[in-house]
Amino acid sequence: MSERDLFEYALRLGDDALTLGHRLSEWCSNGPYLEEDIALTNIALDHIGRARMLLAYAAKVEGAGRDEDQLAYLRDCREFRNLLICELPRGDFGDTIVRHFLIDAFHVPFFGALARSDDPTLAGIAAKAVKESRYHLRHSSGWLVRLGDGTGESHARVGAALSRVWGYSHELFATDELETRLADAGIAVDREALRAPWNQTVNEVLAAAGLERPGDDWRIEGGRRGDHTEHLGYLLAELQFLQRAYPGLQW
Repeated sequence: MSERDLFEYALRLGDDALTLGHRLSEWCSNGPYLEEDIALTNIALDHIGRARMLLAYAAKVEGAGRDEDQLAYLRDCREFRNLLICELPRGDFGDTIVRHFLIDAFHVPFFGALARSDDPTLAGIAAKAVKESRYHLRHSSGWLVRLGDGTGESHARVGAALSRVWGYSHELFATDELETRLADAGIAVDREALRAPWNQTVNEVLAAAGLERPGDDWRIEGGRRGDHTEHLGYLLAELQFLQRAYPGLQW
C-alpha cells in the first residue's frame, strides 16, 4: 500500500459525499413542504460534513500543502473521482428519492465495513457515517414506499426514475486495482461483498413499494477514472463560483 493509494481512496469517498451533498442542497427552500425541506437540507449537511472530513484527510495524506477547500473548489471535472450516480441532476422529488435510496442501501453496509478498517481515521469517519446512513435509508426507503404505493402518478414517476437511474447503480460495486490493493491491506472495503445485502434491501423495499426491479441491460461507469457526464461541469460551475471569482475568499 502506498500513500498515493490512500490519498486517492479518501479523495474518491470525499468526492462522492461532496457531489451528493451539493445535489441535495439544491432542495433547500424547494422541498415539497417545510418539514421535508428541512429533512433534505439536514441530510445534505451530513454529506457535506462527511466530505470535509474525507477531503481534509486526503489533503493530509497527500502532503502537498492543499487543504479540503482547495480540493473541493480548485479542481476541474476530470480531476474529480466521484461515482456518476452522485452527479446526476436532482430531477423531481421522485428522482431524488430513487437515487438516494439506491445509494443509502449501499452506504449502510459499506460504512459498516469501513468502520472496521485498519486505518483509524477512515474507521472513525465511517463509524459516524454509518449512523447517519441508517437514518438516510429510513428516510429514502420510507418515501419510496409512499410514492410507489401512492397514486397512479406517483407510482409511474418513481418507476420511470428507477429505470433512468438503475444503470448507474452498478458502479457502486466497481472495484479497480487500487481498491483491491487497499482491501488486501485491510484499509478499503470489498465492494463486491456488499452486493448481497444491497440486493436484499433493494428487493424488499421495491416489493413493499409495488415497483418492479429494472433489468441489468445497461450500465455506465467511469467516475473513478475522471470520465464524467456533462452534469458535473454545471454542478462545479455553481459550487466553485465564489472561490474561482474571488481566489482565497474567506468569510
